[in-house]
Amino acid sequence: MVFPDIIPAIALTEKGGFEVIKRVDIPFPKPSPAQILVKVNYVGINFIDNYFRSGLYPVPQWPYILGEESSGTIVSLPTDTAVLNDPDYQQRKFAVGQRVAIKERAQLAEYSVAHWKNVIPVPNTVSLLVAAATPAQAYTALTFVEEAYNIRPGDVVFIHTVAGGLGLNLAQIAKLRGATVIGTTSTPEKAKLAKDNGADHVILYKEEDVVKRVLEITNGEGVHATFDGVGKDGVEIDFQIIRRKGTIILVGNASGPVPPIAPLRLAQKNIKLLRPIVDNYLTTPSEYFYYGQKLNDLLSQGKLKVQITTVSFTEEAVRQAEMDLTGGKTAGKLIVKVREEE
Repeated sequence: MVFPDIIPAIALTEKGGFEVIKRVDIPFPKPSPAQILVKVNYVGINFIDNYFRSGLYPVPQWPYILGEESSGTIVSLPTDTAVLNDPDYQQRKFAVGQRVAIKERAQLAEYSVAHWKNVIPVPNTVSLLVAAATPAQAYTALTFVEEAYNIRPGDVVFIHTVAGGLGLNLAQIAKLRGATVIGTTSTPEKAKLAKDNGADHVILYKEEDVVKRVLEITNGEGVHATFDGVGKDGVEIDFQIIRRKGTIILVGNASGPVPPIAPLRLAQKNIKLLRPIVDNYLTTPSEYFYYGQKLNDLLSQGKLKVQITTVSFTEEAVRQAEMDLTGGKTAGKLIVKVREEE
């Protein structure tokens, strides 16, 4: 197969506003002996893109190629003998032409590379479009409801911005685990979407007193756990609605990073406070495979559904999508269509 020397990608050219999101030409990626080369079909858009753009998270170099998740087909396999003989690698049964999903950075290009452990085969029952829409949010949801706070039947959990991509995943998975789900969103339309995807109670935070409503719903006890992707503007609500011995999970920084919290504040109700990241739950090959199989099963059985909006593979479309995401104008998942599924 003949490959081009140069391919297009969408990247950040420097730290700054949305104008730094640009189409760039990059050399065709050369996989290391432990990497898989993939012909990309779809790439997900996520809040973390803007953490890099704003400088909240550092980047290794400029231009910084966007994209934390993708789907496509394998073009070439690892060449390292130790990798090829690794039982975890062999368990995946990789082959050239195989459909796969990837959770790794620098994916928003016509071709990408990824370490083999971050690549999961996609079953024929799942489209590549859906496969690209799930790794970042669904892996986060699956690991957080099992390891950050192990949701049990009868628990009451609270999810900020429940109609967003992560919120909808969390709501559905929490419901499958037997929880009562309370969430917030901005419009009646988004509230209906959230209720259609597992939320039992949805509070319109622009119109209602969130703390008052949560305490009414829980008869004054509060919730067992909060999942907070809002950050700075959400954490005070978390402390007011969490019950004694409850767990606050800080998921993201949509409104900015959470200010320092004094440890003594946790003593008010013996609260647990966590700020995990999904990559520290998905570190070993066996962890990736475990959650990858869980995700494939949920998608294949129709137990996890994804609301998807696609945008074109242009700097203008990606720039607007990032603006819409951070501006709270989206529901569900935004996906860049790099090329059609063959």
